[in-house]
Amino acid sequence: MTHDEPQGGAVEGAARALRGSFDGDVHLPGDAEYDTVRLPWNLRNDPRPAIVAEATGPRDVQTAVRVAREHGLPFAVQATGHGTLVPADGGLLLKTARMAAVEVDAERRTARAATGALWSDVLAAAAPHGLAPVSGSPFVGVTGYTLGGGVGWLSREYGFAADSLLRAEVVTADGETLVADAEQNPDLFWAMRGGSGNFGVATSLEFRLHPVGDVYAGISLYPLQAAPETLALYREWALEEPDEINTALTLMQLPDGPPIPEPMRGQRLLAIRVFSTLSAEETGQRLKPLLGAAGQPIVPGFAVMDFTQASDVVAGPPPPPLVARQHIDLFEEMPDGLLDTVNDAINPDATSPLNAIEVRHWGGAMARPGPGAGPVGHRDVPFTVISTAMYPPSADRERIESYVDDLVTRTAPYATGGTFLNFLGDPARAETAFTAENYARLREVKATWDPGNLFHLNHNIPPA
Repeated sequence: MTHDEPQGGAVEGAARALRGSFDGDVHLPGDAEYDTVRLPWNLRNDPRPAIVAEATGPRDVQTAVRVAREHGLPFAVQATGHGTLVPADGGLLLKTARMAAVEVDAERRTARAATGALWSDVLAAAAPHGLAPVSGSPFVGVTGYTLGGGVGWLSREYGFAADSLLRAEVVTADGETLVADAEQNPDLFWAMRGGSGNFGVATSLEFRLHPVGDVYAGISLYPLQAAPETLALYREWALEEPDEINTALTLMQLPDGPPIPEPMRGQRLLAIRVFSTLSAEETGQRLKPLLGAAGQPIVPGFAVMDFTQASDVVAGPPPPPLVARQHIDLFEEMPDGLLDTVNDAINPDATSPLNAIEVRHWGGAMARPGPGAGPVGHRDVPFTVISTAMYPPSADRERIESYVDDLVTRTAPYATGGTFLNFLGDPARAETAFTAENYARLREVKATWDPGNLFHLNHNIPPA
């Protein structure tokens, strides 16, 4: 029996074991709910797990890990499935969406989120106290985002989401439950702050919240013809922006249908995204050169709003499940040749399958890790280019993939070769998300906590 080809008897035995000791629902192929619960948000693959188990609490997680291990089944965990890239074919897929409780300690400025919580759950609990997490899109899961590093609207001011992690409750590969923090199991705690789900199943995370009042934020849209001049200015301007301002420039192609309003459907535009904890006046002064290069907006979108509203506005409405091809590269600088390639990727005369190609400035607190910080990312690299194509499964996948592959080939000569786990679409490149020193250390930690590589249906880090 192998991880890839479990025997039918193993599946039957695992299903019996789960149904005898699992509080949540258990689904097998042919069951009424199976085809609904087996699918991730990202329909890039069409997984066919042998069993789908919906956990209701930590005990269910522990049971599922033990059953998968004892019966030799591949094992995977999924909350929303935004980051699912490896199918759990023939395995046990543990769904955690029902474990979504969030508790806020306003005095300590911390939150504790169960493994299936979304950032919207945390925002709703934290906002009444004037606090906010280092969050991304509200409809994304807290756990996968944080363990993969987590870059969000406050990251230039407060670092990665993984930097705010204080404590994790974890079910290990042998089915035991423990706590990982700076004092207890510190090697595991270090690895989980950026090493993703390679080392155990986090049943809850405790992390810092930060005092945030109203912010000046939004997305303004400009003619695509403004992109070359604006990008050329941005590569210099961004290096001087204060940590309190988070920006990105995106060349985007709007969908040719609802919910986009009629006059805007199918248009190709330049979007400037801003998220600032400075006042509107100071932010406006800082942005003046950049907005001057962009010219008159077609749709102005910057305004003062509370953090939760700003998160919704900047993220946009949650898209339905789609096939998502995303590629990220890191850049020390943005030379003319690279910007020419970015501008050509979506232009008025080309037929591009991309939804967006984004140039984002990182830096700030992300580049200044505290003592004992986890292995997340290549912190010193200031720029990324993220190309995104989202499309229904019925689309011409070969054409779309070929277009993105060609774009990647053209940007590669300017890139560092590194990547960032949360945006990495190719699990075979997981090693490139870390420095060589950190990757070697991660493999040693993996050998301690999961020597049999039970947790391998992910951006896998094999044991040393």
